[in-house]
Amino acid sequence: MKDQKFNNKSAEELLLSNKSLDDLIRIKIQQEIDSIEKNQKNTQEKTIIRNIANVPQNLIFSKKSYFKVFNKANKTESYINGIQADGLLGLQNLVREKFLQGKCDVFSCENGFVKFDRTELD
Repeated sequence: MKDQKFNNKSAEELLLSNKSLDDLIRIKIQQEIDSIEKNQKNTQEKTIIRNIANVPQNLIFSKKSYFKVFNKANKTESYINGIQADGLLGLQNLVREKFLQGKCDVFSCENGFVKFDRTELD
């Protein structure tokens, strides 16, 4: 209720300030942009781990991990998450164990190479 009174008071002050409608719209848009930027700065505080040896085992093949896929046929590069990388490993259990131990960060699959890129922690 107090915030609503404050907002009404500030809106009333803006209307009585003899500014044109365009100026008032610009001021309102700028206030909204500032509030959005403030919220984005608060949510972007993530820790990024790029060395696979420092990543906890339960996060290596999770949605929080990202892998680069190098396609040999098309000569392209794309990103997948840890769950998709685990699926590409298939039955290569020895490679999976090396990943979990932090000894290896790249493997080959049918049509390319998959390399560990990073894990993002909240």
